[in-house]
Amino acid sequence: MRQFLLPAVLALAFLSVWPVRAGALPDDLGRALARTGLPDSHIGLVIQDLAADAPELAYGEQRAFNPASVMKLVTTLAALDSLGPAHTFKTQVLVDGKVTNGVLHGNLILRGGGDPSLTLERFWLLLHEVRERGIRVIHGDVVLDNSLYAIEPADPAAFDDAPLKPYNADPTALLVNYNVLALRLAPAPDRIEARLDPPGLTVENRLAPDRTAACSSWQDGLTMVRDGDQLSLGGTYPLACGERSVWLNLMCPPATAAAHFNRLWRDLDGLHDGQVRLGSSPDSAIPLLEFESPPLSLIVRDINKYSNNVMAKMLFLDLGAARLGGPASWSKSDLAVREWLGEKGLAIPELVMDNGSGLSRSARISAASMARLLVWAAGQPLYYEFAASLPALGLEGTQQKRMNGAPEAGRAWLKSGSLNGARNLAGYVLDAAGRRKVVVLLINHPGAVSAGDFQAAVLRRAISANTVLP
Repeated sequence: MRQFLLPAVLALAFLSVWPVRAGALPDDLGRALARTGLPDSHIGLVIQDLAADAPELAYGEQRAFNPASVMKLVTTLAALDSLGPAHTFKTQVLVDGKVTNGVLHGNLILRGGGDPSLTLERFWLLLHEVRERGIRVIHGDVVLDNSLYAIEPADPAAFDDAPLKPYNADPTALLVNYNVLALRLAPAPDRIEARLDPPGLTVENRLAPDRTAACSSWQDGLTMVRDGDQLSLGGTYPLACGERSVWLNLMCPPATAAAHFNRLWRDLDGLHDGQVRLGSSPDSAIPLLEFESPPLSLIVRDINKYSNNVMAKMLFLDLGAARLGGPASWSKSDLAVREWLGEKGLAIPELVMDNGSGLSRSARISAASMARLLVWAAGQPLYYEFAASLPALGLEGTQQKRMNGAPEAGRAWLKSGSLNGARNLAGYVLDAAGRRKVVVLLINHPGAVSAGDFQAAVLRRAISANTVLP
């Protein structure tokens, strides 16, 4: 009896590690998907060992789906390869006038170089450098030169009728602090204090204190509407929250930059008696300094770990200008990425990039194409910078809460993408046997919000050592 038993056991073991090709989902994933109520016709899935020539599991992989923020992987990968991880973006400061005894008699010009990382802290450093170059008083205008980008301003309410959300900020060549202002909220006796920092609009505050509610989901009780030059606040605010801040996309980028400039220049003991306005750099302007961004390797980490949409849009525009010449435009950027893909032998016929961030209803890519990109990247010197830009499962960024505390935490580096009707994942895993794999899972369906357990099942399977050939 034993002589027949051993071959049967070996056969079962062999089958358990044989790659699963297109045709049917493995039983464990089929059951997990069935529990979500999602049809299998609305998923695209690839799991591939980086040492293998073909996927160990592929299902619906040729279907073109909306990747949502997973599209940022295409943008950041193309930028890293085209520009290099040490590339920086430069904001130029010029003077059009004479400086005498610390006084600029003329205009100070800030020429945007498409720096996606010009945060409030870095903008302070830029202005501090201006002060260090001997300018304390500006008798003239501060001119914001955004001519590097030739794009039309977008309606911030167009995407999802949530114009104040930071992810709906409009990109521009000189973008300060992601184009957001802070709304500071604090309890006071019988009221809630509210102020904008820096002040850019007047605030009509009708917030009522809630003495009983817990602080969880505290923003759900707020109503915030911009009405002309006024921000109207209503609803309730739990006293249990103490002091909190909400970041808001309230104004167009030049107005936001002006508000931040006025506050920071004053904090630096600077004086300015002119306007802060849009304009171009005249030929008579003389360069004062160049302010460099952090290297691209760090910028893509912010984009991918925290899924920063406006940074991704700017990087997409920057890439088009770098490859095809300025000024930047959406069409140039689309062409630049397609040319890059063709050069690398990675052409993607179904690709629709739109704005490079994935914040789009029209963006499209297949799981097979995304997997090919990730496999290609793993063989390039840039792989280490690229993979390090992805948040670790259960530990950081947008993946901090996913499978937190599970055995698989820390064994996957993933970009997620979520919109109404889309729940997507793509990145790398290290399985229990030490093998590196690519995982891509695209789900597009009105009920995609229920896909969390299925996503976890896919990750568990990919990280398990029993799903690939030894």
